[in-house]
Amino acid sequence: MEPGLIWILAGLLALGAELVLPGVYLVWAGLAAIGTGLAIVVSGPASDWGFGWHVALFLVLLATGVALSLRHRRNGPTRRVNAPEAGLAGRRATILSTPDGALRVRLGDSEWPARLPRGVLGAVPGTAVRVEAVDGLVLVVRPIEGEAQPGAPS
Repeated sequence: MEPGLIWILAGLLALGAELVLPGVYLVWAGLAAIGTGLAIVVSGPASDWGFGWHVALFLVLLATGVALSLRHRRNGPTRRVNAPEAGLAGRRATILSTPDGALRVRLGDSEWPARLPRGVLGAVPGTAVRVEAVDGLVLVVRPIEGEAQPGAPS
């Protein structure tokens, strides 16, 4: 069997293995092997490069593919799916009463530890707040202006 076809077959096997074992590791090796095989086939049987040149071409194509992938990943958008802060900023929550006095809020069907920004005085349970930011797993909340505070004179 011709060396170019062996490289192409090895690349197709690597791509097939990537479908079974996903992780984006075998994609670059498979594409580099296919590229090496195509280069050997296109160059024709008259030019016998030798196995050392085949491996060198494969490694160059592999390094190029990985470098382009890393460059694209760095320049692409960074989305944190299923991260605590994903979509929480700007949402409305309610301050809960806790026996230990720690600030907690109810947001949707969950309770979150919370804190107020600097310079904002403590809020009483039942106060409506808006999430301004997320600091680790702690929500930074601020009372919503214009809404009646519980226990405040109307």
